[in-house]
Amino acid sequence: MTRPTGDGVVLRVLIYSDDHRTRAQVRGALGPRVDPDLPELEFLEVATAPIVLAELDTGTVDLVILDGEAAPFGGLGLAKQLRDEYEPCPPLLVLIARTADRWLADWSRADASATLPVDPIALSREVTALLRRGTARG
Repeated sequence: MTRPTGDGVVLRVLIYSDDHRTRAQVRGALGPRVDPDLPELEFLEVATAPIVLAELDTGTVDLVILDGEAAPFGGLGLAKQLRDEYEPCPPLLVLIARTADRWLADWSRADASATLPVDPIALSREVTALLRRGTARG
């Protein structure tokens, strides 16, 4: 769901992590626009799972980035819950500590994964692909 702004449209990206440094890494890696062909990004930083659910209830989130290492509610379990409970569910990307944990991202039914610490190039590539698919549908 893209949102209009004064100069056009924005894509709303929810970043969930209990660690403000992880949220800042994600925001810094993506910047205000991940691709010139996509609208600007608006970030919503969230530190608790109940707020993630409340934000998804609004129907105004275009992409969800979940920290698999968050505590007490990890992003992998939260991704599975979101996929099971929200229809339509925005694209989900989980941040994992090790590449070997990709199977957990698959189990969670996330659309994509990226590793921590954040690799700006890899994260931007994944986010761009997810947003392109999402805007093509919307």
